[in-house]
This record gives sequence, structure tokens and C-alpha cells, in this order.
Amino acid sequence: MEFVKCEAEGAVAVITIDRPKALNALNSAVLDELSATFDAIDQNVIRAIVLTGAGDKSFVAGADIGEMSTLSKEEGEAFGKKGNDVFRKIETFPIPVIAAVNGFALGGGNELAMSCDIRICAENAIFGQPEVGLGITPGFGGTQRLARLVSPGMAKQIIYTARNIKADEAYRIGLVNAVYPQEELLDQAKKMAAGIAKNAPIAVRGCKKAINDGLEANMDDALVIEEKIFGGCFESYDQREGMANFLRKKDDPNKVKVVDFKNA
Repeated sequence: MEFVKCEAEGAVAVITIDRPKALNALNSAVLDELSATFDAIDQNVIRAIVLTGAGDKSFVAGADIGEMSTLSKEEGEAFGKKGNDVFRKIETFPIPVIAAVNGFALGGGNELAMSCDIRICAENAIFGQPEVGLGITPGFGGTQRLARLVSPGMAKQIIYTARNIKADEAYRIGLVNAVYPQEELLDQAKKMAAGIAKNAPIAVRGCKKAINDGLEANMDDALVIEEKIFGGCFESYDQREGMANFLRKKDDPNKVKVVDFKNA
């Protein structure tokens, strides 16, 4: 891989988009490598993924304008489909993905972050959908995921005005879960991923599927989705061992677990 690096640290994989001279902008080659990297993840070993950008200036500054500037209508639609296919693969990937947003996450960068399950960012992070200023619309899911994440009204304001927002506002509107100093970001992302990786993998993957599928259904159908996934857990070793372990420890008050979500 020329532009995408993947390193496994125990049950956590760290995927880094490594094109710093272009502020990690997404071109066709980066999208192809990102897709191939996820295809190559060993799902029997890896239980959580951290996705980030190389350097301290940019997560992903956007799609490569140089590549897009000469596209025809048909080529533009095909480029949008390429990005959407990769981001949808990430969104529906069985293993949870945490975006560690360092610096710029504009256009395709914000869209990539939104395809991840959880977003945390550095204090220097900048988010936005600047496409209308370039005479185009968001093309990698920005009009769809942003409205679902932060509300239609807020999404329309961000997209129509092409205004960038800083980390504190991204946190206020719910685009990111937490904001950290730049030097702490990656360690915090790895810590969160390691916490996820310690839990029963079948259950975690089931939760991801239940949430994602349920959001696309009405409540009655969504509850049926949950019931089936919940029931399926009772055929797993993880369920039998997890409940047996709980029953063995239930009388020990020192085993009560309290979670600080900021550091979870």
C-alpha cells in the first residue's frame, strides 16, 4: 500500500491514511487502498479499528480537487459511487471503527469520519462540507449522514453556507463524542478501541448491526431486528461464559463497574 497503512496492536487495528503532502486528500488510489485494507482485516483477530490521518494537520482534507476538476457528468457520478461504496463498507463493517480526527476533516474527510461508528477529535480539528463553494454537492454521503447525525436543520446550515466548524462546535452539535489535546488523541482512540475489544465480539458486532439496521426501519420492524440478534446471542460461548462469570461474581461488591464515558 502506498497511501494507507495498517498496524495491528493486539486486537486493535490502526489504519492511517498517509498522504501528508496532499493533507491526506482522497483520490481514486486512496479509496481503492482503503477498501482493500478493510477487506484484508482479519476479523478473527481484530475486534476494533482506529482510523486516522498521518501528521498533525489533517485527518482528510477532502476529495482530490485536482482529480475531480476535469470529470464529466458520468465520471463524476462514478467517482461518487466509488467513494460511497468504500464508506458504506466501513459503515457496515462488522467491527466497530473509531475515527480519530486530527486537523482538517473537510468534504470527503468529514464524510469519511461520519461513516465510522464513533468520532473523537483533537482540539485543532476543523469540520465542514465546502462543496457548494466549488459548484458541487457533497458526493460521498454528506447530505445523508450529516442530517442523520446532527439534525436536518443543522446539516442544511453547514452544507448551504459551506462554513467550517471547530472542534468545540462539532462536540456541541453531536458530530463528535469527545475532544482531546492533539498529543493525546491517538492514545485515547486506542484506549477506547481496547475497551471495546475486551467485550464479547459477537455481542459487539450484533449491537452494531442492530443499531445500523434499526435506524433504517420503523420502530416495530427495528424491535424485531433487535429481538433476532438478541436471540442469536444465546447460541454463543460468549453468552454462556459471560453470564456464568457474572453469576460467580455477583456477590462481590468490588466487581461493580462504573464507566466514565469521556475516558471509556
